[in-house]
Amino acid sequence: MSRTLIHGAQVLVGTGDFAEVSLLIDGDRIAAILPKGETVEDAKDLDARDRLIIPGLVNGHTHSHGALARGGVPDDAILETFLAGSAWLNIGRSHDDLALCAQLSAVELIRKGCTACFDLFIELPGPTVAGTHAVAQAYHEVGLRAVVAPMIADQTIYQALPGLLEAFDGPLKDAVASLSLPDWNSTMAVCAEALRHWPVPTDRVRPGVGPTIPLHCSESFLQACARLSEEMDVPLQTHLAETRMQQVMAQRKYGTSLVEHLSTLGLLSARFSGAHGVWLSDPEMALLANAQAGISHNPMSNLRIGSGIAPVRRMADAGVAMGIGTDASNTSDGQNMFEATRFAATLSRAQTIDSAEWVRAREAFNMATIGSARLLGFDKLGQIAQGWAADLVFLDAGYCHYTPQRNTLDQIVFAETGAAVREVMIAGQMVFAGDRMLTLDETALRARAIAAAERITHANADARVMNAAAAEVVKGFCLRNCAAH
Repeated sequence: MSRTLIHGAQVLVGTGDFAEVSLLIDGDRIAAILPKGETVEDAKDLDARDRLIIPGLVNGHTHSHGALARGGVPDDAILETFLAGSAWLNIGRSHDDLALCAQLSAVELIRKGCTACFDLFIELPGPTVAGTHAVAQAYHEVGLRAVVAPMIADQTIYQALPGLLEAFDGPLKDAVASLSLPDWNSTMAVCAEALRHWPVPTDRVRPGVGPTIPLHCSESFLQACARLSEEMDVPLQTHLAETRMQQVMAQRKYGTSLVEHLSTLGLLSARFSGAHGVWLSDPEMALLANAQAGISHNPMSNLRIGSGIAPVRRMADAGVAMGIGTDASNTSDGQNMFEATRFAATLSRAQTIDSAEWVRAREAFNMATIGSARLLGFDKLGQIAQGWAADLVFLDAGYCHYTPQRNTLDQIVFAETGAAVREVMIAGQMVFAGDRMLTLDETALRARAIAAAERITHANADARVMNAAAAEVVKGFCLRNCAAH
């Protein structure tokens, strides 16, 4: 592969500050960081004057299937009513639909300065090898780095939450009681086959394991997920203490907290990460830290569906590995890692007047880069340093966010929205430039997405009505149970 010398830009070097240096890209790596003005005889020149270059942001938690579900979350939805009321959006999707969703998510992520993601996608009623491989192939073709983990469970929400089914009556009770998921043994067999016969090179797109919510998974199933993660040496991610309701139900179901339950089952390790962590206790944080496990902080969806504000400072101080994610495009209304990073920094200011407890700009940026990369299991990703991945985002230094330019990193964290993104390089190759994706036809992609969304909406009209009715019962159940604790 040819070598490229990027020169003329202000570059965020390592964990330091911006400097006027040149970057020598060799293949998919940063071969050297050179003084301003130094030339390399056999390298192709890339003039990056008027650019700020930062490492690509890394999305620690998302769901690509949400890309075809935008606008499908009522503005009064909490997580549990979302799970009950929005299931219709994911019914009857083809493997082409799954790939389409991954492409849609990847395009938005790239356009907004993100170069890698941890994707827990869903395929109903259960994962297939072909569906999982379709998602992996889609990311590979777009050029985004990704961990692809089918989101799996062996219990529906109605089976998972003690007492929920009894809150229903009549035909609606019969309808929700009839819902089921595949036996966990068959689900694990599919996942194992999909992982062992991975269809694309793992330098960019890798497999993962994604048990959806511990409450929705039997103990044997969770232990099987942990074994597969260990055997294949791939990351495992679940939704952990996202809502108060999850902790209330954990005490009722297990007689202990969620993290204590997972620790007893042997799930915690350096490969383990939980999404959200809003309602974690200090002892739970200590368990995670002792296991070298991590949390993806997803502030936008936590606010959108009323889950709460995660105790990021306490988790970080406890030694929990911290990343940042967007969550799905329906529950957070987009795939904007700049916004998620800004929320991670600013929400901490709403929790205390003591500025020593705030998440500072540098911390938030590190969580959104090297922190999230750690959750994905990628080495030497999320920083501009010699030998690290050549995943770079080029920002327009003349954009309004940077006029005047005083504290550049603070201005990126607190003001950037993705509007100043001009080019994106992943693994040494440009994937976005000139306000267009270079790896696919976005016009054709949009047309496919509109057609697929219309088909799904019309085909699932009856399920939508049933889901909406079920969500109302679930809402009352959650309010009663949370009020009692």
